[in-house]
Amino acid sequence: MAMSMCSTQAWNILHHFPLKSPNHPVSLPFYKTHSDFSPLSTFPHLNNNSTPTHLSFKASSSSSSSSSFSFGSAEYTEETATKEKFQRSLSLPGCSTSLSLLGTGYREKVFAIIGVKVYAAGLYVNPSILSTLSTWKGQSASEIQENSALFSSIFQAPLEKSLQIVLVRDIDGKTFWDALDDAISPRIKTATPVDESALSTFRSIFQGRSLKKGTLIFLTWLNPSKMLVCVSSDGIPSSVDATIESENVTSALFDVFFGDAPVSPSLKNSAANGLATILK
Repeated sequence: MAMSMCSTQAWNILHHFPLKSPNHPVSLPFYKTHSDFSPLSTFPHLNNNSTPTHLSFKASSSSSSSSSFSFGSAEYTEETATKEKFQRSLSLPGCSTSLSLLGTGYREKVFAIIGVKVYAAGLYVNPSILSTLSTWKGQSASEIQENSALFSSIFQAPLEKSLQIVLVRDIDGKTFWDALDDAISPRIKTATPVDESALSTFRSIFQGRSLKKGTLIFLTWLNPSKMLVCVSSDGIPSSVDATIESENVTSALFDVFFGDAPVSPSLKNSAANGLATILK
């Protein structure tokens, strides 16, 4: 698997760079009993005696925050560092149910001492995933963030989770792929023919493609060994661009964002805060 020196030096979008994690309010669906004074969420399985509403809360690590609002019939959370808006609930191709927003963040590339934002990102999960996380009930956001086993459990659950990437600047497709490949490759110890085939399929989505500001990229894990890739320049996609079937590749990509050295610390921090609130 070739590693692109050009992308490493110029637009290594997905590599780890030190930056401060922003203070993102996360808007999470939350179900309550009649004695609870907070609004209801989209995770109905947490409480059977409940009525729906929404809970907004803040992460604790910086001065930045996000806001929630309604537009037409859809409800959104704004990632305030980039001003990009994320629907709180999404129906995506290949998913058995709507997915709920767990956290948002952004990716920043540092040129000299100047940080340039490349994309905003939001993690969505099948609400049923939360029922598999009872072991971590009562843990704080910092404990969750430092415990790789919880995010590993989310990945291993045979339930959908999706990463929505919103580009905040124009990027050449080859450059985006080279940076992605540079992030994935070190996480695969020995690539098998299945891995190489999956990477070739993945690469073909972006080669020769111009990715304009506002382009949406969805990486949707259906299970640990199968991931759907959707790219759209016109809102939420209705079809799948490619299916990636290699657990080495799909797990490496999940680790890029939610492993011990995430490329967007703000996203992982926000997701940890969301999990801590839900698992109280």
